[in-house]
Amino acid sequence: MNIMLFHSTYGLRPAVREAADRLRAAGHEVWTPDLFEGRTFDTVEEGMAYKEEIGKDELLKRAVLAAAPYSDRGLVYAGFSLGASIAQTLALGDDKARGLLLLHGTSDIAPNAQADDLPVQLHVAEPDPFETDDWLSAWYLQMGRTGADVEVYRYAGAGHLYTDPELPDYDAEAAEATWRVALGFLDSLEAA
Repeated sequence: MNIMLFHSTYGLRPAVREAADRLRAAGHEVWTPDLFEGRTFDTVEEGMAYKEEIGKDELLKRAVLAAAPYSDRGLVYAGFSLGASIAQTLALGDDKARGLLLLHGTSDIAPNAQADDLPVQLHVAEPDPFETDDWLSAWYLQMGRTGADVEVYRYAGAGHLYTDPELPDYDAEAAEATWRVALGFLDSLEAA
């Protein structure tokens, strides 16, 4: 599969590159655009402040420009937290998208969004301060209305960005379970 993998609000950190390497080792082609142009952050607050400074429109423009040269290949959009919300936005706007892999995040869904049979897999902590139960229930119903085929995996007791070994949120068991399921999801897209 061709995978466009977007980083979190921490920026393009080693964990994102390691995730891309894991996906490549499984036979996938992966791109990891740097939407923060080399900037990385030690806290969510710093990253969010920088995201606000750039602005949502500019961030999406950078993401679209990064994906555009490859979108004809039929991309799987993927991302971590903020990157997941960006991946979701791009996947719902790309009729050639092959799948959507969301790690630790979701986004608003436009009322007129259509995603006929788009395979979507979400991995999120339970509980997650950024992805509350009420929000996730509403998101799941809205994604269903778009026509997407959605699977949700929750990881009790894990922190928000539990796949990043450099963060306090890290949960090795949940991270390995996530990657095992996600790789199976990607294999199923390859076979489809």
